Amino acid sequence: MPAYVMLMNLTEQGVKAVKEAPARIQSSIKAFEAAGGKLIAFYATMGEYDYVSIGEAPNDEVASAFALAIAEQGYVRTKTLRAFTVDQFAGIVKQLP
Repeated sequence: MPAYVMLMNLTEQGVKAVKEAPARIQSSIKAFEAAGGKLIAFYATMGEYDYVSIGEAPNDEVASAFALAIAEQGYVRTKTLRAFTVDQFAGIVKQLP
């Protein structure tokens, strides 16, 4: 399955409701898995981003819909990166002219 790295920042609404964040995170994980995704890792982080997650989804459409569903709630803003393994990257490089 394709891999994705999601970078998240709390909105003002998210900061005000941060005590409920662990329950929202668990609910989001269940929704992602119900859509066919698999969470590999989730971290609350210090620095530029408040949360970082790594997951796999069946395709870009599922990953995009999930990112939109999270953003729609209003607690975080997301940036989603499509990630490639070393082997996948090697295959991409081999296709160069």
